[in-house]
Amino acid sequence: MAGSRYEYVKKFELPDPLLPGTFMVLRVDGHAFHRLSSDHDFIKPNDERALQLMDRAARDVMNQFKEIVLAFGESDEYSFLFRRNTVVYSRRQSKILTNVTSLFTSSYVFNWSQYLPNTALKYPPSFDGRIVLYPSVKEIRDYFAWRQADTHINNLYNTIFWALVLEGGETTAQAHATLKGTSSSVKHEMLHSKFGINYNTLPERYRKGSILVREEVLQEAVLLQGNEATGDQSDGAARRKSQTKVKVRTTVELLHCDIIGDEFWDKRPNLLLY
Repeated sequence: MAGSRYEYVKKFELPDPLLPGTFMVLRVDGHAFHRLSSDHDFIKPNDERALQLMDRAARDVMNQFKEIVLAFGESDEYSFLFRRNTVVYSRRQSKILTNVTSLFTSSYVFNWSQYLPNTALKYPPSFDGRIVLYPSVKEIRDYFAWRQADTHINNLYNTIFWALVLEGGETTAQAHATLKGTSSSVKHEMLHSKFGINYNTLPERYRKGSILVREEVLQEAVLLQGNEATGDQSDGAARRKSQTKVKVRTTVELLHCDIIGDEFWDKRPNLLLY
């Protein structure tokens, strides 16, 4: 069927393919989440319910996009790593970015009442997204090391900051002034001496962030292969031969562990191969 005379407007659409053979990392960030957390009375410095909601939204994304092999989340952000050889949406940046960001956002809103059942959502949360391409395994490992290091730095600051405000009686302005220019070791000492908190014993979720990784699971399946006589021809009994075949499936696992060192990656040598 011939197109209409208006079809020429399609020529204004520009192709936006992402460079092939590169690693693709898509990061979503909450928009104005400082206000959102305040307006909805999130627990400070960490609200377990809100973090679990972020994990749920990220898991829904990974369940939909099988090409995502790894995700890392902290606070109001999540980073998704696609297989190096993915051709999802023909690697069109706009299609990938809008679909993942919109799915993450809709899942966050859809599941809100499950994780914060006593907190009515006052207005629609939103997330922005970006895609960055990296050329090699080194940059990918450094990227996730950077995000986990950022998790630790932010959480250490927030932990002592809110201790000063909620337990120490300081205003937010005074707490910021107290912490200005302090090193990590000083923050650790302040937590321990003033509030009896050993930072290293706090939940790893807060200190290390959330890791969603696509793991391979081996399953044994019994396959039946036709009939074979039992040897007792008089009663005509027969039995089936069977053999065991190993099948591989994947599942998305949630971890709170170190991703900077070698152990995580050494246990998953195929994670960054394809």
